[in-house]
Amino acid sequence: MAAISTSDLKNGITLKIDGGLFTVLEFQHVKPGKGGAFVRTKLRNARTGAVIERTYRADERLEQAIIDKRDTQYLYRDGDDYIFMDQVSFEQVPVSSKSLGEATNFLIETGRAMLISYDEEIIGVELPASVELTIAQTEPGVQGDRVSGARKSATLETGYVVQVPLFVGPGEAIKVDTRTGEYMTRA
Repeated sequence: MAAISTSDLKNGITLKIDGGLFTVLEFQHVKPGKGGAFVRTKLRNARTGAVIERTYRADERLEQAIIDKRDTQYLYRDGDDYIFMDQVSFEQVPVSSKSLGEATNFLIETGRAMLISYDEEIIGVELPASVELTIAQTEPGVQGDRVSGARKSATLETGYVVQVPLFVGPGEAIKVDTRTGEYMTRA
């Protein structure tokens, strides 16, 4: 573990605080007119996603956690585990659905993902900004229903339900934003 000063903080750095892993979302160096300088931070728990705010004295030492990011390809699901293949070593890595969280809604076979690990423990996954998924089921658009911006529910091949425009039908491929889970466009 590398100890860094609060003056060396940058957005995206992962810190080990009180036994947990936290990623720096924002930081602000504050020098009030009276008293010592301090650093106000906004941190996201890497395991749970909870966001907290902490304040540290200037030049206080914090423990930096070195995380590993591996480029992988999703292969298949085996019970409660998702099996990924490392693109460099071709090693198969089982990952629990708990570690993946909401990302399971956008995983399709042969899809790419960046696995984030700390001390051999998978703590998260980064997906591409958008993925192409096929609509498994949706009601057909009603003739004459031309309300501007009208939406209907559609179940995707992964089981995720998204709101799509009325003109989109079953079997069509659409692009879905993995950050928000919303329909973007037809593929």
